[in-house]
Amino acid sequence: QVQLVESGGGLVQPGGSLRLSCVASGNRFTFVVMGWYRQAPGKQRELVATMTTAGGTNYADSVKGRLTISRDNAKNTVYLQMNSLSPEDTAVYYCVAGWITGSLPYWGQGTQVTVSS
Repeated sequence: QVQLVESGGGLVQPGGSLRLSCVASGNRFTFVVMGWYRQAPGKQRELVATMTTAGGTNYADSVKGRLTISRDNAKNTVYLQMNSLSPEDTAVYYCVAGWITGSLPYWGQGTQVTVSS
């Protein structure tokens, strides 16, 4: 049974930083694609960033230059370094994983990120 477990969310002031982590377990083969989605109150879920085992990345335009995705394939873990956070980044952040770009069937339970003074 595949599980994705996120950690690292919390409350941070505008301009601050957070680092999210997500550990995958139960998968027989390394996920080719791992990444992050988010859902803000009253809005649809949206892609934040994804990364392949080869190191290819895809970012939402709204986070480019501020959020950085990375992964440790040996540890089955993906990270999201978030800098220069603004209240617009407030959302539940979900870890996602799969083997084909555009088809990510595995989701974590989500971790809340709140940016507020």
